[in-house]
Amino acid sequence: MGWHQILCLLCFHFCLLSSLRFALPSCPPDQRDALLHFKNSFVLDSKASEPCYWYSGDSFYQEIHLVKSYPKMNSWYKGMDCCSWDGVACDGATGNVIGLDLTCSWLRGTLHSNSSLFLLRHLRNLNLSGNDFSGSHISSNFSAFATLTHLNLSGSSFSGSIPNEISHLSKLVSLDLSSNYFFDLLEISIFTMLVQNLTTLRRLALDELDMFMVSPNPLESLSLWNTNFSGVIPNSIGNMKNLTILDLENCKFTGHIPSSMWNLNQLQDLELSNNNFSGNMPLCFGNITNLVFMNLSNNRLQGPLPRSLVKCVNLSTLVLSHNEFSDIFPHWLKASQLSTLDLQSNKFHEFFSNTSLDIIDLSNNKFGGPIPLPSPVTYYYSVASNNITGKIPSLICNATNLEIIDLSNNSLMGSLPRCLTNFSTNMLVLNLRMNHLEGTIPEYFSSSSGLMTLDLSRNRFEGTLPQLLIEDTFPRWLGTLPKLKILVLRSNNLKDVLDIPRGAHLFPKLHILDLSNNSFSSPLPANLIMNLKGMMNGENMQNTSLYMTRYFGSRTYENSVAVMMKGLEVELVRILTFLMIIDLSCNSFQGNIPKVIGHLHFLVGLNLSHNHLTGFIPSTLGNLINLEWLDLSSNKFSGLIPRKLGDLASLGYLNLSKNQLTGRIPQDKQLSTFSSNSFSGNPSLCGTPLPKACPGDAQPPPPLSLLTFDRKGHERRLKQKIVWIGYASGIVIGILIAYIAFETRRPKWLMQGVRMLESRAAKWIEKSKRKAIKFHGQ
Repeated sequence: MGWHQILCLLCFHFCLLSSLRFALPSCPPDQRDALLHFKNSFVLDSKASEPCYWYSGDSFYQEIHLVKSYPKMNSWYKGMDCCSWDGVACDGATGNVIGLDLTCSWLRGTLHSNSSLFLLRHLRNLNLSGNDFSGSHISSNFSAFATLTHLNLSGSSFSGSIPNEISHLSKLVSLDLSSNYFFDLLEISIFTMLVQNLTTLRRLALDELDMFMVSPNPLESLSLWNTNFSGVIPNSIGNMKNLTILDLENCKFTGHIPSSMWNLNQLQDLELSNNNFSGNMPLCFGNITNLVFMNLSNNRLQGPLPRSLVKCVNLSTLVLSHNEFSDIFPHWLKASQLSTLDLQSNKFHEFFSNTSLDIIDLSNNKFGGPIPLPSPVTYYYSVASNNITGKIPSLICNATNLEIIDLSNNSLMGSLPRCLTNFSTNMLVLNLRMNHLEGTIPEYFSSSSGLMTLDLSRNRFEGTLPQLLIEDTFPRWLGTLPKLKILVLRSNNLKDVLDIPRGAHLFPKLHILDLSNNSFSSPLPANLIMNLKGMMNGENMQNTSLYMTRYFGSRTYENSVAVMMKGLEVELVRILTFLMIIDLSCNSFQGNIPKVIGHLHFLVGLNLSHNHLTGFIPSTLGNLINLEWLDLSSNKFSGLIPRKLGDLASLGYLNLSKNQLTGRIPQDKQLSTFSSNSFSGNPSLCGTPLPKACPGDAQPPPPLSLLTFDRKGHERRLKQKIVWIGYASGIVIGILIAYIAFETRRPKWLMQGVRMLESRAAKWIEKSKRKAIKFHGQ
């Protein structure tokens, strides 16, 4: 074929496409104008769609994805065909607007019942989720969309009640009204119409509503998550035989799980967690042979597991945590297809090893004897808080995919197998806290390790910290772990000097350093402090996560740690991402506090108590603007208390007791709010709040030698005293309220509101991740 023939074919193809494009009908003017009028009735505000998420697939347990919110209606202009506008879909034959997807489009305002939206009578798909229609009710005019098949109004702050006209949408296949504020009770008759009249409905999400009613219908998916539904589930639920997804999580259901539920032989995903179910699991449970995912956690179920469970040959995820199941975990489940098993917080006392599980959580049970070994494919492994004894076998290192290893709070003995510290480049968490392990810590971890949490506290390790091709005795090899955020080696018998060479680039992301209750000596490690870049520049302070939660697909792991906080030992079952702490207390450190410590601007807690530190308290500590507690007690500090400590507006706990400080306690700003306990044990310290007055202070007036009585004058003075008492009380109460607000950084009512919104957002985020399993103290 010659070049001129190819050129002719290309020209013909272009002309054909052009003619087809011009042949397509354009958007009718009345529908274009209706859309423009709809656009002009709202304000565009990016905060109206923060955060914004969507769920992949029709299952409530599929992956959740962050949506990039943006104002889709910015592309809407009168001179353009509305079929080309972002979020608008048109019928190819008529040009009618049949789809409107404004998910997360920054819309803020009220959706009125006379909105021009209801003029779009040809709509088949309408999605307004992820916007802010605060104050809007769902209008009865939604029934005007006679051809509508998909309606999604979730997460858009609708309130009031749901109109019964919704049941007139006879072609509706999917209805999602979840995550709104329907505070009114849903009438039984309305719910009945929704269930019975919408015969085409396949997916229904009415989360956070207040009634429950079931009857025969073709529903395939039903979510009533996080509602106020209560009482016993009626046996009629067994009539909904087309259900593949049933989500009744976080309601108030009681009684036994009805045996009729096991008639739902199409069921694949079953979520009954966070209710008040009791009794045994029904013996006929195994009738649901298609079941893939089941979560019965946080109930009061008890007894042994029914043997019929083995019939669920497709079951891959079984979550039974926080119940009262007991007895031996059945060996016959070894042959199942399980990949995730969560038995946390029950009363099981024997388990089998060598399974094919990806996730194993046996924590907080009564398992005893040697460690049940994970399989080679396991990546999450927790047997914390049991009665497990013996040594850690080197065979555990055959599980080369392990990312989480939690053996804490058991009775393990012996030394650590060397392979545990270098066998896996995938390991993120190694928690061996509260055992009877002894000997020296292995010499190194794999240099390519992604380890983020290492907790060896409360064991019997001893000797100097190990080295890796260096001459100093500080564990520089730990600093080479690029993702390490938590290092806890407290309460062992570690000793010798603690330092690293100048210029080393180590510990770039460390948030918590706890080496307390050991025998370290020498000066405080200035070069180590200079390397804590995360505490200097707020590493991860822009992280949207509130806690240091590790996500493993649809699973989570909560890092936990015990820290000295404001003079008390606190067990943090979840660690805030902004929490940055240094605890070097109860050692034998000597010398001065390095001035470079004032560069750790994001430090929240500093504890250097019970050492042999000397010299002045450096004024650079006044640069730690986020510091909330400071403990320098039981040292040998001398000189004056720096006035700059009074500039620390966040400081809520201060302990300078049992030192050799001198002079007057600064009386202005923050220092004046602390009690005498903060300064006691310093013989040469004077001034309020200590009882010892400083030289030159005004002396109290001498006692009266002559008592005179003037009735009118006495009454006048008494009234003045009452007035002054009132003023003083008001000032004290005001200071107290301000202090509480200051200490917590927000008023209580605001805290409650924020926590409520945080809780709602967290549940919204977590809900579709196959109900993320929280393995540590929720």
